[in-house]
This record gives sequence, C-alpha cells and structure tokens, in this order.
Amino acid sequence: MKIKWLGHAAFILTAEDGTKIITDPYIVGGGIGYGEIKESADIVTISHGHGDHNNAASIKGNPQVLNTPGSQKIRNVEIRGYASYHDSNKGKQRGNNVIFGFKIDGITLCHLGDLGHSLDDKTVSDIGQVDILFIPVGGFFTIDATTATGVINAIKPRVIIPMHFLTPKVTYPIVGVEDFLKGKSGVKKSESSEIEIKNNSLPVKPEIIVLKHAL
Repeated sequence: MKIKWLGHAAFILTAEDGTKIITDPYIVGGGIGYGEIKESADIVTISHGHGDHNNAASIKGNPQVLNTPGSQKIRNVEIRGYASYHDSNKGKQRGNNVIFGFKIDGITLCHLGDLGHSLDDKTVSDIGQVDILFIPVGGFFTIDATTATGVINAIKPRVIIPMHFLTPKVTYPIVGVEDFLKGKSGVKKSESSEIEIKNNSLPVKPEIIVLKHAL
C-alpha cells in the first residue's frame, strides 16, 4: 500500500489492487495555499463540511463519497466511520467530525479528520487496533500537541503520521509539527511525500513519520 500526503489533511491511499482513496480534499484559498488536487479516486472520505476538508467535487473518477458514520466494504477496502466532534464542547463550536478507519491490504489505518477532543474509552475500543494513524497536531481548530500525544497513547498505533499543522503553504493560526515532535523518539522526517508500507514491514516500535506535502 502507498500513502501520499497532498497537504493539510488530504492523503491518497493506494491499495495493491490499484484502489485509490483520497481523504479530506481541500479547496484552495481561505488559508490553504497548497496546490489544487487534480487526482482521481475510487473513494473520497470527508470528515466534516468545512472547505479545507470537503472538496469532493474536485476529485476525478466519479468516486464514492463517504461523510457519515457507519460500516461498508467498497472493492477490497473495509471502511468504518466513527462519530466525534470538531471541538471539545460536543460540536457546539465547530460541529461534528467523522473519524474514518480503513482496512487495506491487511493494514488498519485511522484518519482522525479535524478531531477537536480527547477520545473516550468507548471510542478507542470501537476503533480497535490501528497500524497507521493520521492525526492533526496543529491545535486551534483541532487537538494540539499535548492532546494528540494523549490520543496516541490511547490508540497505540505502530506508525503515526502528523497532519493539519502549519507549513509555508498555510496561513491558519495553527502551529508547526515541531511542537508535537518535541521529546518524542522514533521520529523519521521523510524527504518524500510518499511512502510504501506492507503488512510485514510495519515497525515493532512506534514510529512517527513526517512526510513532505506533495502540493
């Protein structure tokens, strides 16, 4: 399976059979300076309705769009959405958020979207075992570095991929990834926007992989 970070919370997940999933495609502008997404996909997941996460219309290939909690299987990919919130006040400030879990080529992945709060024990139990976790770390609109660390300690993934943090392409009042990385071990800063991970090559000890945005 290949994972490519486009920017912000948008990734392309490509299964070995060629199935492509794009997560949280953004609209360029309004604080987002990443390049326009011109990719095609079979599936698009939308964690919530804000413009920096919900631009499914830009994705080519007539993909199936998922934006609600629930379970289904599309092609060879098992997908489940979990209800959560965009803030720490049960959605009263910024609304709801859907966490998406995937099973692709024997690997379990979890994309937290714009999660705005710590996870309770039931949600952690529902999500279950996670190999690869995509987690927002920039704060302000989402969980910050401290809360993100707590979420990781609860979920216990084998690979952590930070997202939704400040880069030169973003003008939102969020912070960079360094606050989250401070004091952590197993950090790998990739020189690429894309990695390939196989079920038999997952690390024994947790690793944090910081990708370069493709756009």
